[in-house]
Amino acid sequence: MPYVHWSDDLDTGIPVIDNQHKRIVEYINRLHEAVEGRAAREEVHEVLDQVVDYTLTHFAFEEEMLEIVEYPALERHRHAHEAFSRRIRQYQHDFADGQDVATELGETLRDWLMNHIRRDDHEYGHMVRDWMRTHAPNGILKT
Repeated sequence: MPYVHWSDDLDTGIPVIDNQHKRIVEYINRLHEAVEGRAAREEVHEVLDQVVDYTLTHFAFEEEMLEIVEYPALERHRHAHEAFSRRIRQYQHDFADGQDVATELGETLRDWLMNHIRRDDHEYGHMVRDWMRTHAPNGILKT
C-alpha cells in the first residue's frame, strides 16, 4: 500500500507539473518502502539521493516555467523552494554522515510537498493554464 496517495485535489491542471509531482510521490513511496522493508543502507541512500535530486530538478523546471509566464509571486515561490532545498540537502548530508534520518525525510517530503502543491502551486495554476492556451495550445510547455 502506498505511503503517499495521489488525489485529484493535487492536480494543478498543468500536465507536465502534475506528472513531475506524481513522480516525486513515487520516489517518496519508494523511500518509504526501502526504509520500512529494512533495505540495505546503500539502497536507502540511493533512493534518498534520487528523490532529493528529482525534487530539486523539478523546482528548477517550475521556476523557469514561472519566469516564462511572468508569475508575479515568483520570488516568494523561489524562496519557498530554496528554504526547502536547504532542508532536504541537510537530511541528505546527515544520512551520508550515518544518521538515521530517512524516515524523517520521507515524512518531511510528504508533508511539505502536499501542502506546497495544494497552496502555492495551485496559486499559479490558472496563470500558467491561461498562458499555455495562448502560447502553447498543443499543451507542450517549452523551456
